[in-house]
Amino acid sequence: MDQIKEMADVPQEFVKDGLQFVNRCTKPDKREFIKISQAVGVGFVIMGVIGYVVKLIHIPVNNILVGGS
Repeated sequence: MDQIKEMADVPQEFVKDGLQFVNRCTKPDKREFIKISQAVGVGFVIMGVIGYVVKLIHIPVNNILVGGS
């Protein structure tokens, strides 16, 4: 019986903790939102540049290894 009661308490605690977390959170103000958006944008650009460079290096290396037609 104790195991069943213990298993039932876990979701209740999870929901309680989740509600406390959500209630404590605040929406970002305009300045903070712009700063976060800029950081995300810079991250996208950096990942795009890395992907482009890898692709740029991969194409000639692949042609050398495979023996371009």
